[in-house]
This record gives sequence, structure tokens and C-alpha cells, in this order.
Amino acid sequence: MMLAAREVSVDKRLSRISLDLAPGSITAICGPNGAGKSTLLEALAGLLVPDDGMVAFDGVDASTKSPRDRAKCIGYLPQAHEIAWDVPVRSLVELGRMPHGDRLSGPVDATLDALDIAQLSHRRAQSLSGGETARVLLARVLAGEPRWILADEPLAALDIAHQLTLLRHLRDAADKGAGVVLVLHDLAHAMNHADRVVVLDAGELAADGRCEDALDPRVIERVWKVPVRWIGEPNHRALISG
Repeated sequence: MMLAAREVSVDKRLSRISLDLAPGSITAICGPNGAGKSTLLEALAGLLVPDDGMVAFDGVDASTKSPRDRAKCIGYLPQAHEIAWDVPVRSLVELGRMPHGDRLSGPVDATLDALDIAQLSHRRAQSLSGGETARVLLARVLAGEPRWILADEPLAALDIAHQLTLLRHLRDAADKGAGVVLVLHDLAHAMNHADRVVVLDAGELAADGRCEDALDPRVIERVWKVPVRWIGEPNHRALISG
């Protein structure tokens, strides 16, 4: 199932953005603070209604789908890691199954194991650390087995080991056919782990394509106003200034 933005505009935050996103791959959305990254992700998730344009599944306006059908298609992880109810972790993760009307243990157990949080199953959600909370909320999304995973800064509260574990899990999800769209500030993670990078600047599309092209040092200097260069081998690149 293709996910597309067609000439999407939102207030002054996005201006006529058009993208065709393919399943089975990881797309990173990058850009400076205030570039419109979270706004674009919220529009793709159906949480914002564009002033102009539309978001579509296989060419069909996503707004014509029922909330349940959209929830089956899209798993969304917001930037703010807030838990309203102090329920056990397992109960929280099981909420990811709500669009399907079940609490199947298979997907829940597999996700808890994959994100290394099975040992937290009986803990109260509001007793968790910031990094634990981030992994539990992502587990809730993944337990629903969505066709599209949209995550806003999913690595922000994680240590490097759990960042890499999470990225491997998202790669596995993409290899199994899911579409993965991530808002990332870490350009090295985008370069090394994404298949495609979309760069936004002041609500407009500044670059879109292969990681090497969209994150070319000339693009980074133009958008972020910082001179940089890449070092290292493909898939193991590091960004340094100058």
C-alpha cells in the first residue's frame, strides 16, 4: 500500500509538499528545528487536516477511511512520551491491538521480547524511566502490526545500545513489508539506516532522494548553515564539522 502526500499545505508550517512513500523501506525526515517535520508526520498519520492537498492510500483520500481502518494501517508514535494511565506495561502494549478488536498474545510477546522489555511487563507504566517509556510506547505501536510505522524522534530518549536495537527492529519491519517513516535529528543515523531521506526547510521540500544525495554536505550547509563533511565507510558514516 502506497502512502502519498499530494500538494499538502498546513498553515505556514508546510507548503505544497508532495511525496510518494513506498512500503518495504525506511524514510527519514530531517531538517532544522521548526522545519515542519512533525507537522508532516502528523498529516501523514491523519492527525492534521491539510488546508490544501490530501494524504492518500493507493491514490484514495485517507480521510474517506474509517478511524479503525486508518488505525490498522498506521501506527503513530508522537514525540512526547506521555502515559495518561498508570496501567501495567503489558496492558499498555496490548492497547496496540485495539484497532483489530483483540489482544493476541503472539504479537504482544514478540514485540516485548524484540524491544527487550519483557521483564517490565508487570511494572506500572508511570514508574518507568524515560528510555523505558520510549520503548514501551513504541512496543504499543508495533504490537498492532501496522502497515505503516510513523515515529517522531523515536531515538531521542534511548542510549546508543537501545538506539541501534530499535533501528535494527525497524529495519526488520521494513524488510517484512512495512513502510517506516522516521523524524530524525541525528543525520548520521539517517545516513546509515534509512533508504531515503526527505529534507525540509521552513516548511518546504529542500531535498529528497538517496541518503548520499539528500544529505550531501552542500545540502547540509545550505539548510542547517553548518559546514560539514562525512567520514567513514558506507553504512558506517560519521559527520564532522569543517
